[in-house]
Amino acid sequence: MARRKGIDGSAGVLNLYGKELRWKREAAGLSLEKLVEGSFYGKSLLSDIERGQRRMPLDLARHVDRVLGTDGFFERHCEDVRRARKDGHAEYFSDVLELEEQALEIEEWNPRLIPGPLQLEPYIRAIVLAAYPTEPEESLAAKVAGRRSRAWLFEDKDSPENWVILHESVLWEPILPPDEMAEQLAHLVEVLRRRRTFTQLVLRNAGAHPFMASPARFMTFADAPPVMYTENMYSGQLIDDPLLVKQYSKAYGRLRATGLDTETSLRLIERAAECYRNGKQPAEVAGHFPGAALWRKSSYSNEDGGNCVEVQY
Repeated sequence: MARRKGIDGSAGVLNLYGKELRWKREAAGLSLEKLVEGSFYGKSLLSDIERGQRRMPLDLARHVDRVLGTDGFFERHCEDVRRARKDGHAEYFSDVLELEEQALEIEEWNPRLIPGPLQLEPYIRAIVLAAYPTEPEESLAAKVAGRRSRAWLFEDKDSPENWVILHESVLWEPILPPDEMAEQLAHLVEVLRRRRTFTQLVLRNAGAHPFMASPARFMTFADAPPVMYTENMYSGQLIDDPLLVKQYSKAYGRLRATGLDTETSLRLIERAAECYRNGKQPAEVAGHFPGAALWRKSSYSNEDGGNCVEVQY
């Protein structure tokens, strides 16, 4: 049997918290499944917490304390973990991390990439190394863990409601080998199927539309005005001027109007994942199938590979 990799508690607060959680769980003779039994969470979340990749939701911390008899230890240290989640993130992103905790709804557009909290480790590593090719492995690992720790925004039951608009090039311009792209897109589909996150694809032949050159992210709150965030490779800007946010928000509404409907978009992502799984690359949607109507009618069950093309890697 392969030896399980240990958790390095010296790597940071999240790792130390996770290491203590695993030690207490195993000392109690409980599996991941048994420890989450009776909560609203799954074992995958608990596994990510033990490996220092996800935050511990407060209600889960209370559940763990009750089951393990740890006298409120994990609940008391939730705040430490929340603050430590800033590790691995750029300084200009720190305000966004705080606001994410309070957001009721998040609307997002990215013209080239899958949103950060939906990215798996290979995808994150590829993006970080593209921007920072000489990044030391320790720092790279911190960035990966930091971004994966934000997965709760799309995956937890108490996450904000999310609306994500992506350009179709996200599907047919791979930044990973086929098997890893397949896994990444399959993960995206899995999250979308939970119906806390809704997505639309904007086709290449959609014509001119708002936000053609830059990403945009809107957050709304119960007791505060909405804000917008946009960023470039090495900088970001949080916009809170009400009139400007309103103007950007109206532009986002026009962008939504250019996208495919959510079910068609989801089926296209599923089809792209299948193409990569078969070692092929998805063809451009707009280039091979002009007009959304055909995609709405398609059964995606053709045996000959459908909208995939042969490609050499």
